[in-house]
Amino acid sequence: MSFETFHEYVGNLHVHTTYSDGGGSHRDVLEAAGAAGLDFVVVTDHNVLVHGLEGWYETSSGRRVLLLIGEEVHDMRRSPQVNHLLVYNVRYELAPYAPSPQNLIDRVGESDGGLCFIAHPDDQPNETFGEPGIRWDDWSVSGFTGLELWNYMSELKSHLTSRMTAMRAVMNPDRYISGPHPETLARWDEMLKAGRFIRVIGNSDAHATTYRMGPIERVVFPYEYLFRCVNTHILTRKPLSGELDADRETIFNALRTGSSWVGYDLPASTEGFRFSSQGHNFSTIMGGEIKLGHGVTLQMGSPRIADMRLIHDGEMVAQETEGTHHTYIASKPGMYRVEVYIEHQGKPRGWIFSNPIHVFK
Repeated sequence: MSFETFHEYVGNLHVHTTYSDGGGSHRDVLEAAGAAGLDFVVVTDHNVLVHGLEGWYETSSGRRVLLLIGEEVHDMRRSPQVNHLLVYNVRYELAPYAPSPQNLIDRVGESDGGLCFIAHPDDQPNETFGEPGIRWDDWSVSGFTGLELWNYMSELKSHLTSRMTAMRAVMNPDRYISGPHPETLARWDEMLKAGRFIRVIGNSDAHATTYRMGPIERVVFPYEYLFRCVNTHILTRKPLSGELDADRETIFNALRTGSSWVGYDLPASTEGFRFSSQGHNFSTIMGGEIKLGHGVTLQMGSPRIADMRLIHDGEMVAQETEGTHHTYIASKPGMYRVEVYIEHQGKPRGWIFSNPIHVFK
């Protein structure tokens, strides 16, 4: 089995700095991204669009990292502040449109090349610490690019059922991290089954917040640590060039089309994963479409032996647990996507969640 050659890059698309409620500067974010091995990072401060900082930067680790600027937009007058939208590739401030989620999404769609993803769609309240859930509330909306399928901090928050658990989670967070919220996975499958080609991303939601207890202070979940956890990997047909405008468009086009997957890179790097389809004189990768016909095959390729599952319209139709590749002949139209699980700290963990391939009649 062979896969067409693509260029793979990894980045994080949900990060906060001191311009909103983050604990570090843009330079801190860049240094952490370089140390963690990221190729690009998108800063998304709350309701503020910072200008003049985008570009390629050399980090002290010797790695060049592309810094892009987006925005996490939500209505700050609402309590709780639900309906957070991650907005990318829009050059003007959108916070004034936050009170109406549909109007906000429409404004993104009207911009030249803008795209948006619903952030932490099923974020849960945390009664132990008195934190409300900041889920997405208005599901009547349309026109958004996709969902933030896996938000690391949102998932971790759901496990903090007591102060003792919180202390344990700070010391060993990957003991608790296991995958996206099941509600979000189910919601995504419902959308796909209904014919809505919704793309997904995965992020850290990094804040690098400093907590103090008497004379002791500590940054809990620093940028570098989180950048080694849940990320988004993209595939491009041409390499990044080092030119800001061209590379910005290349990255956002991969996110727009869904030529990407969500990877939990802490237990093991997800680099090298592939999901593609081949038919008569045509092939495509995740995020693409292919016409159903004789001999249409779907091909999964994992970087290591793992539990690979092919999901069709919400139902598992194939599974591979003893190899790194699997081929499936598609007999029905619909949305096909891949989930991969690995063992980590004695428990199965979500590892890879691909964007879908649409097989149509």
